[in-house]
Amino acid sequence: MLFWQTLYQLRLFSRRPAALFFVIIMPLIMFVVFTVLFGNELIPGTEVTTAQFYAPALAVFGAVQACYTYLAVSTATARDQGVLKRIRGTPLAPITYILARILAVTAIAIAAVLVVMVVGILFFGVAVFPEKLPMAAISLFTGCFSFAALGMLVCALSRSSETTQAVVSATLLPLAFISDVFIRPFREIPQWVTTLSDIFPLKHFSTSFSHAFRADKAGSGFNWIIGDEIYAALPNLAVMAAWGIAAAAIAAYTFKWDPKGEI
Repeated sequence: MLFWQTLYQLRLFSRRPAALFFVIIMPLIMFVVFTVLFGNELIPGTEVTTAQFYAPALAVFGAVQACYTYLAVSTATARDQGVLKRIRGTPLAPITYILARILAVTAIAIAAVLVVMVVGILFFGVAVFPEKLPMAAISLFTGCFSFAALGMLVCALSRSSETTQAVVSATLLPLAFISDVFIRPFREIPQWVTTLSDIFPLKHFSTSFSHAFRADKAGSGFNWIIGDEIYAALPNLAVMAAWGIAAAAIAAYTFKWDPKGEI
């Protein structure tokens, strides 16, 4: 039942052109536009080209769009329409339904990442380092879990799909600008901005995944020691996991299946 419900959720996504555009197509368009606009040269002060920076960063943005924005809004919409309430009257276990939604958005997130990365590799010279790919995959799945849990938390705490849409937009876009997703690291950033971004999981998701595609970072990522020339993703994974576990626990306690707020 979990397998078939996951396939059903994927089919629903494929029939929503707006969701397909914002999750899969928009990150790709942004990657191509940014690379062409800024020029695919070395970023001043780094050994990374524009494409090498933006491909993994915007791939992460696409994954977050799927696991956070789409999951939260689509679940809240289903609740408003009474779908979730009716699900509880079927043989399908509620936990199976939620897990199917999470598995579906994880598959969508992986597709979004692959689209951006494959285009970057084939057309913009993005380099891949095989020894770092295992940690890149672990970072991707950890980030998907963390933001899926946060998406369910936003849905649980919001009273309608409109409120959910407003909350995810108001939280994701500002964080993306201060979390090494949209802005290239070519100049000094105020310390308070760095400190603020380090608190939230998006910076850690972007860093742990993006650094797997940087030649100036040594190591496979399985390292706790953070340095300018070391690929150490374990601290980032710990922060993402902490956010995900906390969000999942609160969402499970507060989630309502009925649009009227009934459990």
